[in-house]
Amino acid sequence: MEDIEDLLIGSGDGAPSGFRLPINSVALHPKKNKPNLTASFSPKIPGTQTIYIKTFGCSHNQSDSEYMAGQLSSFGYTLTDIPEDGDLWLINTCTVKSPSQSAMDTLMAKGKSAQKPLVIAGCVPQGSRNLKELEGVSIVGVQQIDRVVEVVEETLKGHEVRLLNRKTLPALDLPKVRKNKFVEILPINVGCLGACTYCKTKHARGHLGSYTIDSLVGRVRSVVADGVKEIWLSSEDTGAYGRDIGVNLPSLLNAIVSELPADASTMLRIGMTNPPFILEHLKEIAEVLRHPCVYSFLHVPVQSGSDNVLTAMNREYIVSEFRTVVDTLTELVPGMQIATDIICGFPGETDDDFSQTVSLINDYKFPQVHISQFYPRPGTPAARMKKIPSNIVKKRSRELTAVFEAFSPYGEMEGRVERIWITEIATDGIHLVGHTKGYIQVLVIAPESMLGTSAIVKITSVGRWSVFGDVIETFDQTDKATVSAEKMPSEGKCSPCSDPCGTSACSEIPEPCDCGPDRCGGQNTLEEIVIPQNDMLLEDRNRRNLIGWVLRKRKNKTQKKMENNVISGSIKKQESIQGTWSTWGVIDRALLGGILVSLALLLYLGFRTMVSS
Repeated sequence: MEDIEDLLIGSGDGAPSGFRLPINSVALHPKKNKPNLTASFSPKIPGTQTIYIKTFGCSHNQSDSEYMAGQLSSFGYTLTDIPEDGDLWLINTCTVKSPSQSAMDTLMAKGKSAQKPLVIAGCVPQGSRNLKELEGVSIVGVQQIDRVVEVVEETLKGHEVRLLNRKTLPALDLPKVRKNKFVEILPINVGCLGACTYCKTKHARGHLGSYTIDSLVGRVRSVVADGVKEIWLSSEDTGAYGRDIGVNLPSLLNAIVSELPADASTMLRIGMTNPPFILEHLKEIAEVLRHPCVYSFLHVPVQSGSDNVLTAMNREYIVSEFRTVVDTLTELVPGMQIATDIICGFPGETDDDFSQTVSLINDYKFPQVHISQFYPRPGTPAARMKKIPSNIVKKRSRELTAVFEAFSPYGEMEGRVERIWITEIATDGIHLVGHTKGYIQVLVIAPESMLGTSAIVKITSVGRWSVFGDVIETFDQTDKATVSAEKMPSEGKCSPCSDPCGTSACSEIPEPCDCGPDRCGGQNTLEEIVIPQNDMLLEDRNRRNLIGWVLRKRKNKTQKKMENNVISGSIKKQESIQGTWSTWGVIDRALLGGILVSLALLLYLGFRTMVSS
């Protein structure tokens, strides 16, 4: 079947992005000799059906699904997470690994068995459009997501539609239904400049295509006004941004950060970037990562600790350059957290190559390492290379996993006071999930009303993948005061400007700083005024009674006063009775007043007794 071109591109008479186009703008291919499938299609009026959406893969895919969901919802379709409830299934696919594509194949088979109309989106059909599994289903390409409504409508009528070819990027201002209303996944470019021998994504996403700075800044303004609290910059290679349109990543980051609220109520997370494209911008990137509104976190895949293997992968850097990236960012950004990726068992990897990878991971003890076994992807150069026996690949994967899991990256955090940004409910349904400035996951027990807010917490215990904390103070989201360097809790070092991908051991983003290292000299941090451990135990015992509540309120108020004094630079001594009285709370004043009244009454009664005798 021939791919259906976007007939209205450049014609001047097409509908604006996000609006329904005339039916005759899509070439239709009625299904033939398939009465069993046609009979299952819903006879409902278009726009009234229920759509089941399933997403595989990266954050870019998730953003695409959210855009497609937004358009379908805006045209009246109901969305569901329950497959059986869907009148049509929309499956957004990933081609990075064989397991992801196998899961897609299984789901498609279930859909066909249940006689559900299918629309397949994402990298699999875009990169492998002639797959046998894609026969008899409709397809929407990665750059055609703004026309998903047409594809769905025609598929529900029994037609097979394919939209794959296009040379322009979908608009950023399309309707969107976010999986997490507090998190905006913002694609800054599609495709990449690399040519890794194992990568299938390049076949699907193509060559680098960047959105303009103005369009991205406009989207940031819109989502901040919409109440978003985290913005994830997403792409196949964030560091390569703008090289096709004459700009660069630091220029974009500075423009975006200048639009973020000064109180750091909305945070920016910079997405995955490969080493070659940030080497020339390391100092500028570090400056942005120090900004109070930017998470001090970066995902930099290394893939192997051996130069020989990196050459076979065509990664376009050597291990020493990766080390330069990590060393520079760690030195310049206090509390910097770096995640990386490793592929075990790439064709030609020797025992010595693998030992170099183990040494690299041991040297840096990364808190997050995504470890995967090599999967040959059809159509890639690596698929034609001589494979390593699977038992050796599995052995190396297990060994590296054991090395990684032996680390305790968060052990020193217990007892610290940190600011976190809370955006989701944990899978246990009990805790809320927040992240520190370094994007370390913190689990707290708090009401759901705290979602989308920021808080000061004390870290009470640490685990392998996350830490646990108690909320000390919540930030007033209506307070528009600028979050300065002194307001941000320290990550254990003095910071001139400050105090998520995936899974595998973890969950898978400005203005230049105007303060220098001298601003931090001698500064007290919030860690120096943490609540003593015995006080925390007392609080636990009193948590469920009135006296405990009063004690917590008084302690939190005192803690807040102390923190505010620390924030202003240092805790000033109160040298007068009047000054001290002004810092007391209502309860303190009432208690002192009662004591004074009691003493006066006792003195009066004693005086009367002496006079009468």
